[in-house]
Amino acid sequence: MITTILLFLAGLAILILGADLLVRGASRLAAAFGVSPLAIGLTVVAIGTASPEIAVSLHAAASGQGDLMLGNVLGSNIFNILFILGITALVAPIVIAEQLIRQDAPIMLGISLLVFAFALDGRFGHLDGAVLIIGLIVYTIFALRQSRRESRAVQREYAQEFAAKEPRTARNIIVNLLFISVGLGLLVQGSDWLVNSATQIASSLGVSELIIGLTIVAAGTSLPEVATSVIAAFKGESDIAVGNAVGSNIFNLLGVLGIGSIVAPDGIAVTGRALAFDFPAMVFVAMVTLPVFYIDNHISRLEGGLLFAYFLLYMTYIVTDAMNSAAFPGVALFAAFFIPLTFIVLVAFAVRSARSKRVKRKDARSPGIK
Repeated sequence: MITTILLFLAGLAILILGADLLVRGASRLAAAFGVSPLAIGLTVVAIGTASPEIAVSLHAAASGQGDLMLGNVLGSNIFNILFILGITALVAPIVIAEQLIRQDAPIMLGISLLVFAFALDGRFGHLDGAVLIIGLIVYTIFALRQSRRESRAVQREYAQEFAAKEPRTARNIIVNLLFISVGLGLLVQGSDWLVNSATQIASSLGVSELIIGLTIVAAGTSLPEVATSVIAAFKGESDIAVGNAVGSNIFNLLGVLGIGSIVAPDGIAVTGRALAFDFPAMVFVAMVTLPVFYIDNHISRLEGGLLFAYFLLYMTYIVTDAMNSAAFPGVALFAAFFIPLTFIVLVAFAVRSARSKRVKRKDARSPGIK
């Protein structure tokens, strides 16, 4: 068991190193060819930080371990919002750009609902995967076009983070291509070790691969997103922090699940447990972002603490269920009360905030009384 855990940790470390080399090489290469910092952030960096999820999910899908792949995708999406945004907001309150409120968060929720609908027949087939891949292409083109309309403040944030000038010399191109090649190689090797060891851990603990994918694999493969978002929060680059989490979720559903459904020989089977709990949990988490983002256009430390509390409750629920713990009914009962109540409160605050904004806009348009 110790050897298996060490292999899991080694695979995780190699995955993170591979992702870092891939992002570094690809972003520098893109900069050398004149790609804008905002486009680099929205595409190269977003895909690069999601590369551990891609590598693990594709390896699991090709090996017929669909539960592990599905758990990784669902768990990563839940982790990105509840843990990453929760921790990031606790570090520093996050200001939310209007585009994220009006566009990206609703798109994430819409895609989450679409994926849930695809899962209802008990399997993600090749056709489902093709539809998701087409959706990814359409979304990427749409996001790049919309990026041209971003405010100067948002463009400045991305410029500060990704605008390092790279001379287009033969040496630089070769070095960055080498970074990309080594990064991809490490991702392949790391995913092999991580998937094999995760399967053995699941077998040793007597739990399903879905549970392992939802917990330790999802948390481990999301570490690049954690680092990117927390560092961005410390720098005051809140748009990068939130955009990274939301963009990664959209890419996981359209790209990772889409490619995995095509690569898997017989598609990805969906268990009854995933349909009954994990898919609704992912949709609920996506839904929570709307009122949280809309209230005063920022995530306060209190709201960040609420998201993190949801994460702790979710993990407690999964662990007590997997262990058949006597505490499970109590945790389930608490969750059944706590989650709807807090969501209703958030929606109420969001409605009040919307009314307040309408009144302010109306007052601003009305002539002042002398």
